[in-house]
Amino acid sequence: MKKLIFLFVCVFSIQVALADNDKPISFNQLPQAAQKFVKQHFPKAKVAFVKMDTELFDKSYDLMFNNGDKLEFDKNGAWTEVNCKATAVPDKVIPEAIKKYVKTNYPEAKVLSIERDRYDYEIKLSNFWEIKFDLNFNVIDMDNDRD
Repeated sequence: MKKLIFLFVCVFSIQVALADNDKPISFNQLPQAAQKFVKQHFPKAKVAFVKMDTELFDKSYDLMFNNGDKLEFDKNGAWTEVNCKATAVPDKVIPEAIKKYVKTNYPEAKVLSIERDRYDYEIKLSNFWEIKFDLNFNVIDMDNDRD
């Protein structure tokens, strides 16, 4: 029993030691897909820093521009979050169905951030609305940040 507990403590210690290992990297060390995304959608933006987050079984990348806009990518370089503090999310990044929904329902609002994962998309608008869509672009949740 003591050996089993000791083994559990060792495995847990290794997991803790490997988790949240942030490492600054250069732009050229990003996956090619991430580099292409940045060059295509943010051609004039100046990169402030890039880091790689290494977790036990996964890896991700964060990139911040000098103006405060932030991008996150998965291990393959696909975007998972585009957070624009100084500008709006580029139109070409936003899926067509989401653009149409925003234009129809909130024509004056800009998309300030978009986040996606395996299950849904979430956007934040300049009018303080946060809207979540399923993968078929049906609205599944809404919240107003002013509340």
